[in-house]
Amino acid sequence: MTDPHPVRYADRTAVHEQRLDGFGTVRILPLDPAADTAVVHGWVSEERAAFWGMNGLTADQVADVYAHMDTLDTHHAFLVVKDGEPVALLQTYDPAADRVGECYAAQPGDIGVHLLLAPAGAEGARPGWTAALSGALMAYVLLGLDRTRIVVDPDVANEKAVARFLKQGFTAGPAVVLPEVDLPDVYLPEKKAQLAFLRREVAFPG
Repeated sequence: MTDPHPVRYADRTAVHEQRLDGFGTVRILPLDPAADTAVVHGWVSEERAAFWGMNGLTADQVADVYAHMDTLDTHHAFLVVKDGEPVALLQTYDPAADRVGECYAAQPGDIGVHLLLAPAGAEGARPGWTAALSGALMAYVLLGLDRTRIVVDPDVANEKAVARFLKQGFTAGPAVVLPEVDLPDVYLPEKKAQLAFLRREVAFPG
């Protein structure tokens, strides 16, 4: 059944737009907690997204999480669209204002990143697809936002994510325990995480 009210991604202002030869056009849009809830809820509800920590939440609860994030100056959420189709959820944050900042010595210019990719779809595995998309996202985070180092904190048990980051040039840091966060607007259970870092000069040498 066709959605009678499709989201018009082309009408929305992107914070970053990049045409990649042989891949397509990647646009990074500020997440709209209302308009984007259906697609994001579908992604975070899948078993493969268990490490994202939103399995079991209703669509309204997911919308509330991102509506709250939208009020923050330190945490931001984006919908990544490729050739008009949503393909990833990107979150950036100031490590000094996040629980990860309690677990390592944050440096000026650091930025935290969380990335959830959309399911591959009927075509299955897409060789080189993740690397191409990640290149555009890193261009926005490191060059567009003028940051010097990305920090990621995948669950230590999420071996696939850890391996993907290392393949992309990240350097493994320490394994840490991120403390529980129990606030009125957000709850995050304790998490065993593998920190990894990517410096701008490694991602974009020269």
